[in-house]
Amino acid sequence: MDLIAAAPPEGPGAAAASDRRLGLTRTVDVAVVGIGYAGLPLAVAAATAGYRTRGLDLSDFLVAQVNIGRPPVDTVTGAELDAVAGLLDATTDPAFLRDCTIIALCVPTPVDPHGAPDLEPLLTAARTMRHHLAPGQLVIVESTTYPGTTEGVIRDILEESGLVAGRDFGLAFSPERVDPGNTRFGFHNTPKVVGGLTDTCAARAAEFYGKLTERVHVTRSPREAEAAKILENTYRQVNLALVNEFAQICHRLDVDVWDTIEAAATKPFGFTPFRPGAGVGGHCIPVDPLYLVHRATQAGVPFRMAEQAQRVNDSMPVWVASRARELLERHGVPVRGARILLLGVTYKPDIADIRHSPAEPLAAELLGAGADVAFHDPYVESYAVRGRQLAPTSDLRAGIAAADLTVVVQHHSVYRAELLAKARLVLDPSGPTPTKNGRPS
Repeated sequence: MDLIAAAPPEGPGAAAASDRRLGLTRTVDVAVVGIGYAGLPLAVAAATAGYRTRGLDLSDFLVAQVNIGRPPVDTVTGAELDAVAGLLDATTDPAFLRDCTIIALCVPTPVDPHGAPDLEPLLTAARTMRHHLAPGQLVIVESTTYPGTTEGVIRDILEESGLVAGRDFGLAFSPERVDPGNTRFGFHNTPKVVGGLTDTCAARAAEFYGKLTERVHVTRSPREAEAAKILENTYRQVNLALVNEFAQICHRLDVDVWDTIEAAATKPFGFTPFRPGAGVGGHCIPVDPLYLVHRATQAGVPFRMAEQAQRVNDSMPVWVASRARELLERHGVPVRGARILLLGVTYKPDIADIRHSPAEPLAAELLGAGADVAFHDPYVESYAVRGRQLAPTSDLRAGIAAADLTVVVQHHSVYRAELLAKARLVLDPSGPTPTKNGRPS
């Protein structure tokens, strides 16, 4: 069900009127628990809509940065923070939560070293909220998790307060859809998906988000909203695995993968182009599908396609390292002792986030083969690979000229084709990048 400005959404004034009916006094309209890459954009969007908003975080650094108007993450700009300076602040003290109307949980939900979901940050946030929960509040979970979490463990923790979800307080799930570096789609024009414990919970959450974004889609329950988020990223994981494996086959068969993708993309229906690369990184694609893999396995229904896609994408840095070795040896340069420059060690172009970047396993493979590996990235000052610091390259032109091989891991905008043309050898897993003969390596 889509709610597209169907009725005047519940804004700050309506929320205050509702509180007065309940005999409540709020000093903050919206609390955002976790003000990182996903929570801070929500907090800014709420403040922009006129809500008195406060962020809560364990990090003194994040809180201090927000309070002085300096964005600590690259999903919010300084201008956006300046515009809401009178309506947004942050703190490490959770006591104010009992005075809020709406509380949104935006804490990380990572995986452990074995690939199993690590819900502890989310559960800890829920336990903190339990101590400050008040009647009439609406709790919204935005952290990615497997279906059933909101109605299960989160509800159970919150109800330990003595309040009943759906009766004494509202409970809903609305997955974050932040895409760092995307200049076309931001919070205001990316539809929000909402699933409520009850119809009233869903309606309250939809009314809130209706003030922040152009479109709200309501699902049957929180489970469908939780599953939708994982489906979105599994779709990308699987299609990236497809094109990554396809690139390996094309290389072996002497087929130009870039020309092939360009040709297939001319079809106006039934095909969406994905591009291969050095691997898949970031906070979502390498992590979110594993949440459903875990839950599906518990239910006795293996999620085989997601598991295989994970294996393919995880293997890409090793394959790219083997391509680097082949390219060097083809030009008479042994990989041991070769000077290799990695360009871009973040997980996607023109952002500063290095989480799960394929640069790490790629560099580890090259170092293990005896190569001398350096890096350049305009967004990263220092970069360590398994405890070993890579040498930073400050002079990009000189670094490219000195390297036996330049590997483009991420296409930051500063890595222009004419600059790369000065390299001795270029390997671009997500190319094509023209070399001296005009063709990708």
